[in-house]
Amino acid sequence: MAGVAVTDISGQVIQIGSEATAFKVGDKVVCRLGFAKSGGLAEYAVASETETALRPEEVSSVNAAGLPVAGLTALECLQMIGTKFDGTGKGANILITAASGGVGSYAVQLAKLGGHHVTATCGARNVDLVRSLGADEVLDYKTPEGQNLKTSSGKKYDYIINCAPAVPWKTLKSSLSNEGLVMEVAQPNFSILMAFIWGIFTFSKKKIKIIIVSLGNNDLQFLAELMREGRLKTVIDSKYPFDRAQEAWAKCVDGHATGKIIVEM
Repeated sequence: MAGVAVTDISGQVIQIGSEATAFKVGDKVVCRLGFAKSGGLAEYAVASETETALRPEEVSSVNAAGLPVAGLTALECLQMIGTKFDGTGKGANILITAASGGVGSYAVQLAKLGGHHVTATCGARNVDLVRSLGADEVLDYKTPEGQNLKTSSGKKYDYIINCAPAVPWKTLKSSLSNEGLVMEVAQPNFSILMAFIWGIFTFSKKKIKIIIVSLGNNDLQFLAELMREGRLKTVIDSKYPFDRAQEAWAKCVDGHATGKIIVEM
């Protein structure tokens, strides 16, 4: 599920349009449906070629289903700062908030694959999980250190991938290096929105980018291949049969899932 629109699906092609050339009937695929139409809780869905990637045999449909929106959002953040995944890039000091959630759990893994030093925040029950994803330092967001986004070293962050809607701009700003960047993934709170608007009209060196995922099938294929290689995984909070989809929806809306919520048909 993605947000409450259910746009992430993984399944098999049963029919193709007259102008479709990239896939054939029987292909196993993972897709991001258009937000306006969504329809991921239907038995059949219409997907665009540009939002669809082949699912490798080694990757289960359940694991692939979590990838599209959350995985692509995390990847877009890391691409935005020039992350290289072939070992040639220069690592930065990155903070990822709400790192046990859908976007955060992928972002931690991708940031480490890109050679960055990763500090992450999450709830106490998920500290070990986030550390297992590769985070170098993990802060319980309810502690004073977690609330202030401060590690024992006190080092500033070059980039912050903010997946936590409650963190105010003042706290984020004080944690940034002089020319640091916040990539806002969560729905912006008032202080974030005002800082973003203010930044458009000023020359502040500390910036905010509000992330709206724009990546397509090539990037989704890249993530699927990382998953095939065992270098990326989906953290699954829970799986529900279709006849309990309403429960899955309610848990998604609650906003406290660890990783992704999957509905199986």
